[in-house]
Amino acid sequence: MEKYAISDLVYRLSCSGKEEENLYDEAEKIRTTYIGNGVYLRGLIEISNICIKDCFYCGIRKSNTGTARYTLTDQEILEAADFAYTHRFGSIVLQGGERNDSSFVRRVEHLLKEIKQRSNNELGITLSLGEQSRETYQRWFDAGAHRYLLRFETSNPNLYSKIHPNNALHSHATRLKCIEYLQQCGYQTGTGVMIGLPFQTLEDLANDLLLLQSMDIDMVGMGPYLEHRETPLYAHRHGLLSLPERLRLSLHMIALLRILMPDINIAATTALQAIAPEGREKAMQIGANVVMPNITPTSNRTLYKLYENKPGTHEGADESMRNLEASIRRSGCQVMYGAWGDSRHFYKRK
Repeated sequence: MEKYAISDLVYRLSCSGKEEENLYDEAEKIRTTYIGNGVYLRGLIEISNICIKDCFYCGIRKSNTGTARYTLTDQEILEAADFAYTHRFGSIVLQGGERNDSSFVRRVEHLLKEIKQRSNNELGITLSLGEQSRETYQRWFDAGAHRYLLRFETSNPNLYSKIHPNNALHSHATRLKCIEYLQQCGYQTGTGVMIGLPFQTLEDLANDLLLLQSMDIDMVGMGPYLEHRETPLYAHRHGLLSLPERLRLSLHMIALLRILMPDINIAATTALQAIAPEGREKAMQIGANVVMPNITPTSNRTLYKLYENKPGTHEGADESMRNLEASIRRSGCQVMYGAWGDSRHFYKRK
């Protein structure tokens, strides 16, 4: 893997003009060499916006009483998984607010087994359900999940403490320990960061990249911080980078990560598209190889608002898919139907 000093990364994060073109060209060449131009689909099912956490940046935080809460029924989740299977997505993501009560753990375990059975074991399953015990991670792995996404948000513990409540439920050390647990259980392990947070520096972002590399992560989902007016961090909105600056910095992060970790999976996140319609396409051009079309029932999409102006909240699953296919083709990449799209890095790490 490529090695960089903090100062080198900071310099490249802030580059412009010809140096920016060179950064993107280098990342695109590495992506083509190591993983080709295929883009893999993960059908995103947002199973619930009920959350025990109170993160200062998140629209579904526990204290946000202005958000109506929902939980999809088993039937709604299974029908969405069936849609992904019949449309040859290859994989799905079950994402939701964090809960760790025994009934929730059992329910996820049951759903995993049911989805595996209904798809003849052909549908790959990623979970993004927050911090859990090692035992819970193992139960879900044994039930059929094989990837897990848990963002550490920032490598800087001091910054982490500014964007979360200061209590045992919101611990930077616990977050990192959970990522270790996931690797120990055998998951293809994903994490990520927010880019353009209040109080964040370029040095923080450079350290984020180096931590991702040192943790030997298999997949990364990262994108620009987008504010939500019903959160404490909204008070700091006037000190933020502009939206175009946050988009550009996010693209620099994706390009540098592809250079640092040539064979991992990198997601082109919806937040990129929220800033600019072509944001996700640009990410695919310079290194991202995973996209997550939203297949949550339309009636609930507007309620899963981690940030405001989230794209696609009123699209049906078919429309989301058509728009995404067109976007992938415009980026010059190829849709990889029916493939799990496992991280090549994971098999090398094993």
